Amino acid sequence: MVITSKQKHDLKKLLKELAVCRGRHTELVTVFIPAGYDMNKVINHLAEEQGTASNIKSTSTRKNVTDALERMIQHLRLYKQTPEHGLAAFSGNVSEKEGGSDVRVWSIEPPLPLNIRIYRCDKEFVLEPLQQMLEEKASYGLIVMDRRDAHIAYLKGKTIVPLVKTHSEVPGKFKAGGQSAMRFSRQREGAARDHYKKVAEYAKEQFLGNKDLKGIIVGGPGPTKYDFIEYLATELKNKIIAVKDLSYTEEFGLQELLEKSADILANEEVTMEKQIMLKFFELLAKQPGKVSYGKKEVMENIRNGVVETVLISEELSDEEIDEFEKEAAPFSSEVRIISIETREGVQLKAMGKVAAILRYELHTS
Repeated sequence: MVITSKQKHDLKKLLKELAVCRGRHTELVTVFIPAGYDMNKVINHLAEEQGTASNIKSTSTRKNVTDALERMIQHLRLYKQTPEHGLAAFSGNVSEKEGGSDVRVWSIEPPLPLNIRIYRCDKEFVLEPLQQMLEEKASYGLIVMDRRDAHIAYLKGKTIVPLVKTHSEVPGKFKAGGQSAMRFSRQREGAARDHYKKVAEYAKEQFLGNKDLKGIIVGGPGPTKYDFIEYLATELKNKIIAVKDLSYTEEFGLQELLEKSADILANEEVTMEKQIMLKFFELLAKQPGKVSYGKKEVMENIRNGVVETVLISEELSDEEIDEFEKEAAPFSSEVRIISIETREGVQLKAMGKVAAILRYELHTS
């Protein structure tokens, strides 16, 4: 299941807000409701906790806990049923003034299903289960190689993480006749086999036993990659999901492998992000009136209702992102948060951090 950049942004923003909240005593309420769990059971449990809270000796703590529970119960009653991925809710008095009252409530349907039930009153909110959802766990193994070089890397989320690069001892081609040519050919083949074995051993060290490895993609120029695959450990060989013909090796080869694996990674966010940005750049080149970029120009087009998709760099401030989302909502304009972990994302940042694909072409005089 893929977490979109928009979901990550919303979750990060909430966690940032909640992380600074502190109660003077154990009076901040955290409730995690797992996917599929009966909301009414949670509400009944909180009502019982309200009764228990009436026994708290401290008048201010008793008031803050009961008020937080009451706000939580009122909020949960707005839901007819538990959301598909469950619900994380938080409430408490966050007034910075001693004796003041500012009881607030927050909730979010997590981007991934909750599998834990929590009720806790503490001096701070319980955030770890949501924070863990932001960690990139699933990964793909990337191997780019030919007879001379090999690069091994992970693809985690949108980031290529280089692991190993190695160079072979295979000699270059040599023109000779008779027995010298045959002997030289045997030496080349022997050196190539040693190279394959070495790369296969590096792959084994990096990938074997990784439970989060979703698959391995192998690429390179010519037929060498197919010869190499035979040297991989069986478990890794069974993990191969694609073999791609490339023009390059080294770092350029890794980028090319990623681009040529778009069909395999179609459900991964990195591919979806690159596709929407490539669409923008293609329109910019062929139909410049169908796109716009820069904060001022994009905002004007949003307010005129002509924007189909807003592309926002994650480098934009939370306040500015919120403003674009607010203005886009009445016109049902899609908002996509674009990372800077891809080349296209870096280009968007350089163009002013905001761009848009329009619903129709605008012609300027």
